[in-house]
Amino acid sequence: MDKKHIQYYILSLLGVISGIVLDQYTKALAVERLKSGKPFVIIENIFQLHYLENRGAAFGMFQNQRTFFIISFVIVMMAVLWIYRRLPAAKRFLPIYISGVLLVAGAFGNMIDRLRLGYVVDFFYFELIDFPIFNVADIFVVTGVLLLAVVILFVYDEEEVDHIISLKRADKGDIKE
Repeated sequence: MDKKHIQYYILSLLGVISGIVLDQYTKALAVERLKSGKPFVIIENIFQLHYLENRGAAFGMFQNQRTFFIISFVIVMMAVLWIYRRLPAAKRFLPIYISGVLLVAGAFGNMIDRLRLGYVVDFFYFELIDFPIFNVADIFVVTGVLLLAVVILFVYDEEEVDHIISLKRADKGDIKE
């Protein structure tokens, strides 16, 4: 492994740790300030902070399915590591590294809650559209998936995508920087 890959991995790890800290900090604030009280209205009838203990996934699916969430978490971690192993350490692929950081930080943040509390603390609520209540980790996961989809569909050519998902590790000369 070359020096550039090590730098990308260290920066990615620091990004993941920062994301987890931000997620857990905001959830601790939500527990401290919202759990026993009324929602905190930021924009009347539009957006508020509203405490919720979520034992399921998005839109209330998979309620109390701890095994499912643990397996999903492991699959996400393995997929990100697998892709990272194949990525060249090049600025061109920075969006994929960032996507990985967001996915891992979000998955870890919610998994910490599930293992420690048995549920995930959610608190952002868009009342205007009655959108499901969510948290910072959820924002990370959704943003990571959207970023990955956009770059795979619109930025990288077919050869680059094929190389990333191939079974051989990327070498510096294999893909354009």
